Amino acid sequence: MAANTLYNPESSEAPPLFSGEELFDMGDIGRTELVGGELIRMSPTGYPHGIAEAKIAHTLSLFVDQHKLGHVLVGEVGIYIRRNPDTIRGADVIYISAERLSQAKSKSYLDVAPELVVEVLSPGDRWSDVTDKIDEYFSIGVQVVWIADPRQRQIFEYRSPTQVKRFKADETLSGGDILPGFEISVATLFET
Repeated sequence: MAANTLYNPESSEAPPLFSGEELFDMGDIGRTELVGGELIRMSPTGYPHGIAEAKIAHTLSLFVDQHKLGHVLVGEVGIYIRRNPDTIRGADVIYISAERLSQAKSKSYLDVAPELVVEVLSPGDRWSDVTDKIDEYFSIGVQVVWIADPRQRQIFEYRSPTQVKRFKADETLSGGDILPGFEISVATLFET
């Protein structure tokens, strides 16, 4: 999640503002988010992040596919947070029901909120940036946010910006009312 703007910060000129559609039309410019119309470059993730992201996505996908509930998406999926100027956040893993996905109107980034967003922490992440993203996700109707911490082998489950529960490696994480019947040992999500 470490970020650098794509313009020269020493310049006295204001950075150019972009829309979500303009960002999408740029193609693959690397890990980037759009915050208030400004392009923000994201550092590549390390392999512990990638392992946790893959295991969480795989585990969720198996369950969601088996029960034909919707879709699990990975790879910094763009989600509209605000418009004019646009803010698009890239989520590590999301679960979106078939019902919610059917309401999407955009052909680029999600313009409907997924039920679940998973963010995997990287060593350089600042907690203030993480909590900003949590607030943004809930502001658009996300129901649950999981913050996965590979270093500490734990997951923080947010049901609102202020309602949080920590699951340690020796505990079981469940899907609650979002994914009824889903359960997984937290430790297995961080095995290397």
